[in-house]
Amino acid sequence: MKSLKPSMRENKRYLFVKGSNLKENIEKAILDFIGTLGMSKAGLEFIKTDKDSAIIGINRESLNHVRASLCVFPEKIEVVRVSGTLRALRERGR
Repeated sequence: MKSLKPSMRENKRYLFVKGSNLKENIEKAILDFIGTLGMSKAGLEFIKTDKDSAIIGINRESLNHVRASLCVFPEKIEVVRVSGTLRALRERGR
């Protein structure tokens, strides 16, 4: 299968997030706030998860919706840093 041209690929933003039980809470927060269609447009992808922090990848156009959904969720989920590349996020984020 032929790969996509760079102009046709989805532009990602990477978020460094802190909180507890992140894998379940992030998915639940996004589903509650923007719904199933919004979650599919966001293209949520877990890059790395630890016990109390995670790096997630989302679509650039849905960045504001995802940040808002994490803010209004009852449990504390803090977005520490947003970056366009994983390398910059890892170097400056910790």
